[in-house]
Amino acid sequence: MTGVPGLHVADHALLSHRLAALRDVATPSPRFRRLLAEIGAILTMEATRDLPTGMMKVTTPLTTMDHRVLAGPEPVLVAVLRAGLGLLDGAMQVMPDAPVGHVGLVRDEHTLKPSQYMLRMPPEVTTRGAILFDPMLATGGSAVAAVQRVKEAGAPRLRFVCVVAAPEGVLALRAAHPDVPIYTAALDERLNERGFIVPGLGDAGDRCFGTEG
Repeated sequence: MTGVPGLHVADHALLSHRLAALRDVATPSPRFRRLLAEIGAILTMEATRDLPTGMMKVTTPLTTMDHRVLAGPEPVLVAVLRAGLGLLDGAMQVMPDAPVGHVGLVRDEHTLKPSQYMLRMPPEVTTRGAILFDPMLATGGSAVAAVQRVKEAGAPRLRFVCVVAAPEGVLALRAAHPDVPIYTAALDERLNERGFIVPGLGDAGDRCFGTEG
């Protein structure tokens, strides 16, 4: 799976350290939420590394200089509900002025197919594009569906951010949406017979909010 076009696996010591704690079955829900937000902030920085920039004059206490700044407004931040809310918290710390959207999808545990129950998108998505956040890229079904919904809402550019990805999900998302780059903290081994990522980190939504599947 190394060298897959459009797949970016972040290599950062602080990110890896937090991911180890996130995976740990003994990590309680409040700490899991905090770690997920911190990872969301780090991955947002990785996913926005190549945003277009320009130059502007900045006056410091000592002089005036040319400084690199964003050439346009920040992308819309879109959480895939519900686990994507954990990553969104961190992304909003990095880009507090960015508009926010939500895509509600639920996966049938038998067919593994997603169905939509909500879509709320700010109008700015048609000009700014969007970053989608979902901790798990497993079979790829939810990711493919979420990306399609945001494209249908008019987003001209999309990036997908997840914490852990399975090879099956990466291939499915790249096949369906080859124009959407994937940013992740880890590419894991495989999916099990229930469609869960191995070694993974369990059900991110249940662990984040302290609920039971």
